[in-house]
Amino acid sequence: MPLTLRSYYSSLGRLAIALAALALVLPRPAAAQAQQSMPGMPGMSAHDSISIPAGAPYTAADVRFMQGMIAHHAQAIYMSRMAEAHGASPRLLRLAKKIDQSQVAEIAVMRGWLHQNGQFAPDTSSWRTMHMAGMLTDAQLRELDAATGPAFDRAYLTMMIQHHEGALQMVNDLLATPGAGQEVNVNVFANDVVSVQTAEIGIMRQMLQQLSDQ
Repeated sequence: MPLTLRSYYSSLGRLAIALAALALVLPRPAAAQAQQSMPGMPGMSAHDSISIPAGAPYTAADVRFMQGMIAHHAQAIYMSRMAEAHGASPRLLRLAKKIDQSQVAEIAVMRGWLHQNGQFAPDTSSWRTMHMAGMLTDAQLRELDAATGPAFDRAYLTMMIQHHEGALQMVNDLLATPGAGQEVNVNVFANDVVSVQTAEIGIMRQMLQQLSDQ
């Protein structure tokens, strides 16, 4: 029986979340890191050739979307894990932890989908070599890392809004590609990205406004 995106969320549970979280903090050998880059996206090289089986309900664009969104999510998690050490406010800490936990679970879902369909699944170090829409530059990451307290809150909110808007652009690009975004799990996931991240953008804009009013 095909495994749906919804059933993935149920079956992965705490173990998958723990394993994905562990992958974020454990270093990988240099050779393994080199294999993460994939052509078709900036910084990719060895895995550009995507083979789609005859009759498959998904497309190469679907595969690249899932691969790219893993890197995109992984950078958001990296950003969010800065919050506690940089003196973020309690409210921002709650938001950062929510983003962290939800996107760790979603990475496990995306990697599961790719493996189930016989496709290359980047690990969470891929954000260092894959550069998708809205992702922070090295200079922005240094700026975020240098900030503390309210300045960190402001930088995090500003940059995470940019980051979320990039994810929405990735979904728009997917759905604008002929034949893409029609496979049920990809479609559900893409629409979840839009609904959740649009709501979070609204919350972050309110938080930024409140910081400006102080």
